[in-house]
Amino acid sequence: MAEMAKQASPARGDERLGFLLVTLSALFWSFGGAIARFIEAESWTMVFWRSVWAAAFLIGFMLWRDGMRGTIALFRNMGLPGLAVGICFAVASTSFVVALAYTTVANIVLMQAGVPLLAALMGWIIYREKVSLATWLAIAVVIGGVAIMVSESFTGDVSPIGDGLALLIAVAFSSATVITRRFAHVRMTPATCLGTLIAAAFAATQASAFAVGAVDMAWLFAFGALNLGLGLALFATGARLIPAAFAALLGTLETVLGPVWVWLIHAETPSVRTVIGGTVIFAALLVHIGLEFRRQARPQRPGVTGVPAPR
Repeated sequence: MAEMAKQASPARGDERLGFLLVTLSALFWSFGGAIARFIEAESWTMVFWRSVWAAAFLIGFMLWRDGMRGTIALFRNMGLPGLAVGICFAVASTSFVVALAYTTVANIVLMQAGVPLLAALMGWIIYREKVSLATWLAIAVVIGGVAIMVSESFTGDVSPIGDGLALLIAVAFSSATVITRRFAHVRMTPATCLGTLIAAAFAATQASAFAVGAVDMAWLFAFGALNLGLGLALFATGARLIPAAFAALLGTLETVLGPVWVWLIHAETPSVRTVIGGTVIFAALLVHIGLEFRRQARPQRPGVTGVPAPR
């Protein structure tokens, strides 16, 4: 109980460290789309090597932080909730790479902005958790924004497969968020590491080849170990030190910067409907987070609505 109280009211220095770590995690994650555009390997080969490098980084991180016994204990104590989070993460990380072959980075990243609100909706459906009127309104707005973005699939401008995968990513992230908050005692790092291993194993059955050039392998290392693995380690460490709404707000940095990097580096310009739909989702998220700030200013247990999902 003392440890829980300490986490609920971290020292100012710890809170500043949490802000820094979560901000850095969003920054690292935001380069994912730009890095992927440099890689010429097929999608499933990319999923395999990205997952392998991410798993290697996360295992090394846990060994450094917790030691061999501690790392084994983390995996052993995950239970079914950890397995479920791992599966969700495997689905999300795999779908992200495959979706890049069908749609724009902006479509994928902006749709993920609604994850905290989708998590609130799923928490209400599955666990009957209380959802405020303001959150319901925000959820309705997010659904409208997603509809605007997905409407491009019906005009032929964007592949319905790409938009479908982007929506699947958001659903998988939301599911992982709800499970993580419901079983708060389960550590997220080993669960997401398991997700990378599941993704690598599945990709191995789909990839036509595993050999890649030295340049591609260097980008795959950055895509897996740094973009995914390091970003996840930073978030898992920092998010425990700050209120959930602050973590959600800092997580929106990825949503803002992701399309910008791809636009600046690869000249991939978002479509008008993507900008409109993404703006609607992003505005709903910011308003919702503002209300979360006010709610979390009062001492009470945070719900799922302000917690961003793992990437």
